[in-house]
Amino acid sequence: MGLPLPLLVFAVVLLSWLAFVTIFLIHKKPASGPERKRESSSMTGLVLQGAGYAVIWIVHRRYFSPIAEMNRSLEIVLAVFTGGLAIFSVCLAAAALKTLGKQWSIAARVVEGHQLITAGPYNFVRNPIYSGMLGMLLATGLAVSHWIGLLAGLIIFAIGTIIRIRSEEKLLRETFGTEWDDYARRVPAVMPLVY
Repeated sequence: MGLPLPLLVFAVVLLSWLAFVTIFLIHKKPASGPERKRESSSMTGLVLQGAGYAVIWIVHRRYFSPIAEMNRSLEIVLAVFTGGLAIFSVCLAAAALKTLGKQWSIAARVVEGHQLITAGPYNFVRNPIYSGMLGMLLATGLAVSHWIGLLAGLIIFAIGTIIRIRSEEKLLRETFGTEWDDYARRVPAVMPLVY
C-alpha cells in the first residue's frame, strides 16, 4: 500500500515551497537605476502577508491527516486539487518573474525607464505573483492547517495583499495615467473573472 494521501499532498506542497523560494532567490536582481518613486506602505502589506503564512503553519491540525472527515473519493479530489494548486502557483509566479525581468522588486517602487508590463500572466491578472502567493497559502492551508488557521491566515494575507496592491497601483497610476486606467479596467487584480 502506498503513502497515505495526506502525506503525499504534504510532500508535494513542501517541494512546491522549495521551488517557490528558489525562483525568487535565483531571479535577476531588481533594476538599480535611480528611483523615481517609492511607496513604503507596501512593506506593511508584506509583513501582513508573511503573518498570514505564519498562521497557516502555526495553527495546524495533526500532521498527515485530512482537513476534515470525508469519504475517500472527496479526499482524492481535494488532494489532486491541493497538489495541482501548489504546482500551478509556482509556475505562475515563475512566469510572472520572468515577464517582469529586472523590474521586479520586493518594495513598491518605480525606477527610471519603468515600463507597464501587460504581457504573459499580466494579461490575465494585474498581480500574478500575488495570485501565486495566494495559491501557495491556500494549498499549504489545505495540506497542514486547521480550518480555523486557514481562515485566519487567508484574512490576514488578504489584508496585506490589499495594502500592497493599493500602494503599488497608486505608483503605477501616477506613472502611467490613462494607460494604467485602461489596463486596470480590463484585467482583474488577483483572480481571473473577479474584479
